[in-house]
Amino acid sequence: MKRKDFIKRSALGVVGGLAAGKLVAENLSIPSAGDEHLGFNHLPPKPAKIMENMVLHRANSRGHANHGWLNSHHSFSFANYYNPERMHFGVLRVLNDDQVEAGRGFGTHPHNNMEIISIPLEGDLEHKDSMGNTAVIKQGDVQVLSAGTGIQHSEYNKNKDRQVKFLQIWLFPNKKNVKPRYDQMSFNVADRHNRLQQVLSPTPEDEGVWIHQDAWFHLGKFDAGKSVQYDLKKKGNGIYVFVLNGSMKAGGQTLGKRDGLGVWDLDQLSIEATANSEVLIMEVPMGMS
Repeated sequence: MKRKDFIKRSALGVVGGLAAGKLVAENLSIPSAGDEHLGFNHLPPKPAKIMENMVLHRANSRGHANHGWLNSHHSFSFANYYNPERMHFGVLRVLNDDQVEAGRGFGTHPHNNMEIISIPLEGDLEHKDSMGNTAVIKQGDVQVLSAGTGIQHSEYNKNKDRQVKFLQIWLFPNKKNVKPRYDQMSFNVADRHNRLQQVLSPTPEDEGVWIHQDAWFHLGKFDAGKSVQYDLKKKGNGIYVFVLNGSMKAGGQTLGKRDGLGVWDLDQLSIEATANSEVLIMEVPMGMS
C-alpha cells in the first residue's frame, strides 16, 4: 500500500470510528475500539524514524488531553488527537497513559473486536462490565478484556482521596467476533527485580494473562547499570519499549521516562538501565495475519 493511500485510509477510519462509536464518558468523547482497522502495515512516522527498522517516540511528542478529571497522554492517535503518522505500531493500536482524579472515571461505553489491556501504576481502578464482572485492579495487577462481538464497561477511580494512574493498551486481535472474555491476574513485583517478568502471552498455559494475538508483554524493574537481553518469541514480530520510570539504553538510543522505542526486523534487543528504572516491553506482530 502506498503511503498516501495508507494515510487516506487511516484518516477515513478515524473519522468513521469517531462518528460511529462516539460516546460521552464524564463529558469525554472517545472512539469505540474495533470500529475500523486503520491500516495493517506499520509505516513509521517520518520525523521520528531514526533507522530503517526503528522509530522513536519521545514522551513530550505524545498527544495530550487534560479534561480536569482526566489527564491523558496518547502515544498513538486517539480521540481528538489525530496524527496520520502515528496510528499504530504493528497491531499495537493504543497506548494511553491515564491519570484519573479521585472518585472520577469513564462511564459505561462499548468496545468490540479489540484486545484491551489495563496496567495500574498507582491507586485502585474499579471495573464493571456487561458480562457481570465487578473488580478492582491495583499496582501489580494486569487486566485483559477481549471485546470480541461486543462488551460495555466502565472504569472508575475507587478512591475518594487520591489519583489513579494506569496504562490502557489496545491491540488488534488475530480473531474477530470471538466470545467476549475478562481476565485479571496479580503479580509479585519482586519477581521483576533486575529481570523481565512475563505478564501476557497468546496462550492460557503460558505465564500471565492471555489474549487473542501473538503478543508477549514483560515488565522489569532494574537497578542502575543492570542490563538484560530480550529474545524475540516469534519471528517477524516487533518490540516496543516503553520506559515507565528512570532512563535506559536500547537499540543505541537513550530513553527517558515515558519515552517509547519501536524496533523491528531483529531477533533480540539489549536493554541497559542507566538509572534505577522500570520498563514495559511489548512484543507484537507487525502486520495482521
